[in-house]
Amino acid sequence: MRIGGFVKQSLIDWEGVLSAVVFTKGCNFRCDYCHNPSLVLPSLTDHLPDLSETVILDYLRRRREWIEGVVVTGGEPTLHPGLTGFLERVKRHGYRIKLDTNGTNTELLSALIDMGLVDCVAMDIKTIPDREHYAKIYPAVTDRQMDNVQRSIDLLRNSGIDYRFRTTLIPGVHDDAVREELSARFAGDPLVFQQFRHTSGILSDYPPER
Repeated sequence: MRIGGFVKQSLIDWEGVLSAVVFTKGCNFRCDYCHNPSLVLPSLTDHLPDLSETVILDYLRRRREWIEGVVVTGGEPTLHPGLTGFLERVKRHGYRIKLDTNGTNTELLSALIDMGLVDCVAMDIKTIPDREHYAKIYPAVTDRQMDNVQRSIDLLRNSGIDYRFRTTLIPGVHDDAVREELSARFAGDPLVFQQFRHTSGILSDYPPER
């Protein structure tokens, strides 16, 4: 698994849980407002050294009496075939695990839940979950990706594990009608609206690339 960043302890990435945070490289979306372009754009990820899983796992082993959980985020973690093995190794140290995902790999997400490898999942709901609206965030979104987004929503609702949905509100994209529609569709779910903070170094500051 390609790891591009590691935060040894955080109180903001998993509410109520002192966590270490692992950032994976690579994403199958290109959201202009992304604050982690170094984990998304190949021209940047290829120049960012990969961090050693062994070093991270050794740190987690030594800090088990202090840290409560591990958050795996990205990028998009479910792009990595090695994710399952990594989570298994983290679990052996007794940690709870939170996974951040965009929901486009329902098969792997389902397998991780069935294997008991994730205790909490935070899924980004970019906007109203249909291709017309998602294309305003990522024009190249496919029908298959949208099918998986909806399947992942349904999966989490019926999973029995802790989950939450979150939407970053972008000026000009998430108007009152969109926010009201999201609130209605997710009325029975833990949905969090996050305010977009425009800073330098977001993905839209870089030339387009595949």
